[in-house]
Amino acid sequence: MKNGHHEPLPLSPDYVSGSTYAADVCVLRYALERHAQTKPDEIFAAFEGGERWTFAQTLEQVVTLAGNLHELGVRQHDHVVLVLPTCPLALRVMFAANYLGAVYVPVNPALKGSSLEHVLHNAGAKIAIVHDSVLDRVLAAAPPTLTTVVHSSDDETGLRGGVALLGVSAITKASAPPPAPPKPIEPFDTQSIIYTSGTTGRSKGVLSSYMHALSCVGPDAWNCLRADDRQMVHMPLFHIGGAFIATASLCVGSSIGVVSHFRTEAFWDQVRELKITSAFLLGAMATFLLKQPPSPKDRDHGLRMVFIVPLGQSGKPFRQRFGVDFFTLFNMTEICTPLISRANPAKDNICGRPRAGVEVRLVDEYDRIIEDGAVGQLILRTEAPWALNHGYNANPQATADAWRNGWFHTGDAFFRDADGDYHFVDRLKDAIRRRGENISSYEIEVELLSHPAVREAAAIPVPSEHSEDEVMIVLATAAGATIKPEDVIRHLQPRVAHHMIPRYVRIIDELPKTPTAKVEKHILRAEGITADTWDRERAGISIRREKL
Repeated sequence: MKNGHHEPLPLSPDYVSGSTYAADVCVLRYALERHAQTKPDEIFAAFEGGERWTFAQTLEQVVTLAGNLHELGVRQHDHVVLVLPTCPLALRVMFAANYLGAVYVPVNPALKGSSLEHVLHNAGAKIAIVHDSVLDRVLAAAPPTLTTVVHSSDDETGLRGGVALLGVSAITKASAPPPAPPKPIEPFDTQSIIYTSGTTGRSKGVLSSYMHALSCVGPDAWNCLRADDRQMVHMPLFHIGGAFIATASLCVGSSIGVVSHFRTEAFWDQVRELKITSAFLLGAMATFLLKQPPSPKDRDHGLRMVFIVPLGQSGKPFRQRFGVDFFTLFNMTEICTPLISRANPAKDNICGRPRAGVEVRLVDEYDRIIEDGAVGQLILRTEAPWALNHGYNANPQATADAWRNGWFHTGDAFFRDADGDYHFVDRLKDAIRRRGENISSYEIEVELLSHPAVREAAAIPVPSEHSEDEVMIVLATAAGATIKPEDVIRHLQPRVAHHMIPRYVRIIDELPKTPTAKVEKHILRAEGITADTWDRERAGISIRREKL
């Protein structure tokens, strides 16, 4: 602290000048070595259950595991797959791979069958570190390139199907430090390959440099963070909300509190135990927390700020109830937080405004700039090189499609209002067209979530006998609540235009989601109109256009 004020995280003047960060700022190996020397006894990582790592201990553990990986043949630029939950071992593997100048490739442990086979083949790794619970399915999906698998216990070793199977002690035992990489690790070298959620097609492996990871969630993008903040890592490590927060915090010398996954009922206890001051919340997470019964402990915590993404209508009630500042932003695996709000924005449903160092455009299908108020695709580029992804692994066509005309195309539709605030409309592939009107599924979902009995909501198109689409919504109710389809219609009527009122309503226990809490709308679209779906027109409820 200086003069009673908390210091912000240091900014990088090199970024503003259009260069990359210095290697000892953004390259994990060099940043870790620097912090272990300058503040060896400060806590870097606090884990649920009591385990704590200082910066010196973090370096010691990373060097040990890196030495063992080197003995197993891992070299600079090699890919190291990990199929692990968020845990101390997973962080050690990630950091150790980077310490060697290798690339960490975190894979969703929930993947099975052809989806897992696709990711493992695309990754092209020779070695994988996996949890015991997924060992059999990883071996069943292993490509010929995968020759060594280390699993999370020492119960079984030997050969299985031509793959050398090793116990976890092979990477955790005492070892000599590895030799220095043959070449210095550069800011533009690939640090990670993180796979997209694959909600509309096969997952793509996003190539991210050290510069990109720090540009994405570091101080130039998330400039509301402070040097004394402890960020919660509760998103999975195959998501940038887990992996990039962990690696960026290590690079800037702040700290993290690590839990295995988000749990509504445990969230505030975790915040208190780990002394969390900042947390990234998906919009659904904020909704779940708000719909918990009020508690005398609602303000008994050290959390000072949250990101809520997407914001929806939950920001103001979250601040009022829990007493924290809220921010919102727009980001995705491939980019670097191009839009971010100030603290406690007055408007609902916004994504913020462009930040310094990023140029943003809204364009039509031919990349022509559109006027304010019109809906177009968000595209962007950065002043600094390597501050965005540098392609999709082994997928040149997808890379070319996304990067056409020198701009990265997000695939997301937005509009900008007269004040300069950007509003998310929909994924381009999720838009609904009903009787000549384009409909945002997101706008319907936001209003549905404002109903106290609705816990989750998805709006999807289903075929209409009249041509184009009909609107269908799929809901999950809050704990202990019940809701009737007629109630939903009455709730929406004063809140959305007549053509957005759904014809079909389906109520289920829980919406299908990826492990990063994104609703898998493709599953709901494939299921379509089921036997338990309520039909508004069959129930005799008609919605008329308002007369002006």
